[in-house]
Amino acid sequence: MGGRKKKTKVCDKVPVEDRISQLPDSVIAEILCHISTKDAVRTSVLSTRWRNLWESVPELDISSYRFSSDVNSFVSFAERFFDPHMKSWVRKLRLSMSKSPDDKSFLNRWIDAVSTRRIQHLDLRLYHFNSSDSILPLSIYTCQTLVHLQLHHAILVNAEVVSLPCLKIIHLEETTCPNEATLEKLISGSPLLEDLTLIRFSKHIAKVLQVRSQTLKRIRINESSAKVVIDAPLLQCLRTVIHSTKNFEIINLGFSTKLDINVLYGHGTTYRTSLIHGILTDISRVRDLDINHYFWKEIFPYSKSGPVPQFGNLSHLNSRFFVTDLEMLPTLLESCPKLESLTLELIDPYMGSKTKKEPKVIFLTVPECLVSSLKLVAFKRSIPGNEGEIELLRYLLKNSTILEKLKLDVYYTKKAECDFLKELLTMPRCSSTCEIHCSFIRKRYW
Repeated sequence: MGGRKKKTKVCDKVPVEDRISQLPDSVIAEILCHISTKDAVRTSVLSTRWRNLWESVPELDISSYRFSSDVNSFVSFAERFFDPHMKSWVRKLRLSMSKSPDDKSFLNRWIDAVSTRRIQHLDLRLYHFNSSDSILPLSIYTCQTLVHLQLHHAILVNAEVVSLPCLKIIHLEETTCPNEATLEKLISGSPLLEDLTLIRFSKHIAKVLQVRSQTLKRIRINESSAKVVIDAPLLQCLRTVIHSTKNFEIINLGFSTKLDINVLYGHGTTYRTSLIHGILTDISRVRDLDINHYFWKEIFPYSKSGPVPQFGNLSHLNSRFFVTDLEMLPTLLESCPKLESLTLELIDPYMGSKTKKEPKVIFLTVPECLVSSLKLVAFKRSIPGNEGEIELLRYLLKNSTILEKLKLDVYYTKKAECDFLKELLTMPRCSSTCEIHCSFIRKRYW
């Protein structure tokens, strides 16, 4: 009996710390970035090891929408992250609030606090605030580490000095600016700025906004009340929404700039000839274009009253078309003698309707680009069983001399898919090297 060893009971074993808890604080902090900030705080109850780790989380995503209680309780909860005595790094702050709290000074305190903690990404979304409660402090203009600034429904104050040496991205949406000079200082005070977005920004200030930058590469505009004059020699892409007038002017527009134009079209809307001519002139200068179907609806009658400008530089075209308007495509292709890539996103205006109009796509001559330059054709959102589209495919395959690839998004049932493939394989191809790539999508998302 004396030689028998005593068995150790499970309850007598010394608790072993879990593997995650054994990781360095900095690694755990990065892991906590992948859950909500509210849940990151809750980890403090796990053990004494976790009690204060939430304070080191470098990314804060704080939203009043995640609180069932009122906005004042939310401010009380969030206040712990902006203690002026905390020195931990705040790499990113995303703050979303649904209305003004009773505490009117919280926004100044919080922004001032993160400005001293090496913040890089600041995203503020202040919905349904009283106008005086969403005024931002002056410290936002002199944050030396800020890289990305995104503001929704905020109010900027008059800027005397702007020094944002690291800022590369500015996104201003429904944000009020006291004057045009403040915007100009914000841009000029950001010597590394590459990306600028202005959405419904100018309604309270000038009718003309001047955007001058030696570093800007991408600009997005959605302005209906002001014209934006752009002087940016490195501009690579302009995305804009046009309401009723041309809302942009690019000084020294180069052929390397991509234009992405969305022309809004309301019932009864008619666009002036000057607007159409202005957009056509810009298109004729660029190499890469993304444009929607409403613009082509205006171009077609315009082309009948005079010659359509030749888009001699255009090599990449991405366009949305109503399938009923494909009859305009021959005119378009004849205007693009150097086109290399054509992407068509087809839209069925009669989806769900028994009354349908089949377009007649008639090519009087083979466009020059089909013979000498067109290498890629892509059809997005193909319309099942549409004869006009099938005939267009047949024509492009038969007449495109150097076509290398045809890409199709095919929205067919399984049986119709087999019939379509059989028909596609029988279509004659002018280019012996042309490959056909089909992506079969069972359900259509419009």
